[in-house]
Amino acid sequence: MEKKVVLVVDDAPMNITMLAGILKDHYKVKVAKDGERALKIAGMEPVPDLVLLDVMMPGMDGYEVCRRLKSGENTRGIPVVFVTGMNDTADQEKSMEMGAAGHLTKPVDAETVTRVVRELIG
Repeated sequence: MEKKVVLVVDDAPMNITMLAGILKDHYKVKVAKDGERALKIAGMEPVPDLVLLDVMMPGMDGYEVCRRLKSGENTRGIPVVFVTGMNDTADQEKSMEMGAAGHLTKPVDAETVTRVVRELIG
């Protein structure tokens, strides 16, 4: 059976390595270090089944990446989960207003990441 594709977007290589390490046994993991690259990858086949997206990145922030994904014909249905150090209620509410399927706070733990991804895409 073909593995589901998870796109991990973060400007910190350590975070990418950690998330990819958690997911690589069960999912095909693609990575992007900035918003522009993330949008490019999301538009290519196979389209990701899920995007784990950092909020605070240089250039285009995660909110703008999410907005563009949600406005794209081929990408609007992709669940987006923000993975961020911003963890107050207002940040979580903004994530949901942006159309995110979830909001994980850094530092993430493997069990939570695995559970959220499994709930969203199997």
